[in-house]
Amino acid sequence: MHNIKDLRKNLDHFKKKLLDRNFVFKTENFEKLDKYNRKLISEKESLEQKKGILSKSKDKSNFEKSKKISEDISKISKEQITAQHKLNELLHILPNLAKDDVPIGKDEKSNKLIKKFGTIKDFDFKPKSHVDLGLKFNQIDFETASKLSGSRFVILRNKIALLERALTNFMLDIHTTRFGYMEISPPLIVNEDVMFGTGQLPKFEEDQFEIKFENSDQRKFLIPTAEVVLTNLVRKSLINKDQLPQRFVSSTPCFRKEAGSYGKDTKGIFRQHQFHKVELVSIIEPNKCLTELERMLNCAKYILEKLELPFQIILLSTGDMGFSAEKTYDIEVWIPSENKYREISSCSSCGTFQARRMGAKYKSQNGNDFVGTLNGSGLAVGRLIIALLENNQNEDGSITIPNVLKKYMNNLEKI
Repeated sequence: MHNIKDLRKNLDHFKKKLLDRNFVFKTENFEKLDKYNRKLISEKESLEQKKGILSKSKDKSNFEKSKKISEDISKISKEQITAQHKLNELLHILPNLAKDDVPIGKDEKSNKLIKKFGTIKDFDFKPKSHVDLGLKFNQIDFETASKLSGSRFVILRNKIALLERALTNFMLDIHTTRFGYMEISPPLIVNEDVMFGTGQLPKFEEDQFEIKFENSDQRKFLIPTAEVVLTNLVRKSLINKDQLPQRFVSSTPCFRKEAGSYGKDTKGIFRQHQFHKVELVSIIEPNKCLTELERMLNCAKYILEKLELPFQIILLSTGDMGFSAEKTYDIEVWIPSENKYREISSCSSCGTFQARRMGAKYKSQNGNDFVGTLNGSGLAVGRLIIALLENNQNEDGSITIPNVLKKYMNNLEKI
């Protein structure tokens, strides 16, 4: 969320920067609502002052005047609440502004390749897809999952289920012991305020799984990513500067309707309604966000390097970044069956955008300022399974286990 004072002072700047993000900011609407809202607040405060003066008087004739002023205050208060609500509706859907070094473009076509890593394996046979590899030994089961839950769910069995657990444990060990992230086991159900804090609501409500509770006056949702709970660990708090940075890591199931991706990636486990992900979150001083973004990117990148998987790093354009992000790197891993790189991690700096929505501050030299927040996949487990199965496959359909994973796989050499 943006500082409304900054919006008032720099309307043309915000209009241009938001247009870079494919968002048309109707500044006339904002100015009209803001002026009307401030006018009502001013009138209310003026009446409250008058009422205060009258209440100090012992003249009984002022009783009726005070009563009339109270009625006027009540009426204006209701109007102001309505005006504030309409203004908030406009403010809450404004995306974050992109940093100046972010490529300007409408979509992924304007993304910038930063660097490629690793060597793409030259198979002397036609590589199979992860679907064919999994189905061969009945270790990836879409048919039974569909009977249980519908489309875009999967059951992993036997050694591939073990591989999922092994990858999760391997990544958690790396991020906690090597990179100093604190492991968190969070709730998977959160309230509406928490979803608002990281930017999932109100704009992306159609992509969320809402849970219905009887006798509940607050809406609840399954988390679409652990970013939601990890970032909100500092909501409505005032942190001492010496307690920063705070770095959290969590492995959770994630739940998404994928409302905007019908017909896309319908085959296989690339895009599911339920999937596992290891998530990284940093809470930091705002002026250190971009340095922390490079650090987080290197943490995610290290996992792929240890697994010896080829990948590339992309700097996303203004039109391809997430709602709360000010700068985002994607890591894309090589998928042999598709003969292209596919996203496996997205690391974003959000500046103070989420902190304003959450009310998360720290004690700085200038007083109490909003913290900076960052989030990144470290990595998406299902997509990592795809990459490992396909890049490490042998002609007989077996999968060679990377050396760093063997101790997590009961010292198996192959699946």
